[in-house]
Amino acid sequence: MTAPADLKFLIVDDFSTMRRIVRNLLKEAGYANADEAEDGVVALQKLQGGGFDFVVSDINMPNMNGFDLLKAIRADASLKALPVLMITAEARKEDIVLAAQSGASGYIVKPFTKATLEEKVVKILQKHSMAA
Repeated sequence: MTAPADLKFLIVDDFSTMRRIVRNLLKEAGYANADEAEDGVVALQKLQGGGFDFVVSDINMPNMNGFDLLKAIRADASLKALPVLMITAEARKEDIVLAAQSGASGYIVKPFTKATLEEKVVKILQKHSMAA
């Protein structure tokens, strides 16, 4: 089992500022090992290369959005068990339902605090029995 501090995160968002914010929040929460992707296409290529333990993905992105990325992850035998936390600017009920139906591990709405992000990550890791 990987220690929480060693978990490798992939942060997927089309805005570099948002990726940096998420990366910094994760680092403050003790998760310093993170990589970034600007859309679902790049994210999927990186994920298929292996080595990631957790995905934090925006929903609204060009090329391949968060829902399509999530479906691709869940359809891939080597990736389907990966925890995926979805982030969105809109708290639309249908998005939350779709995220859950598509197999998202969790869901947070922007803007969010370090405490919210950390709490979600810990809950998801416990659910996936990866937390210490």
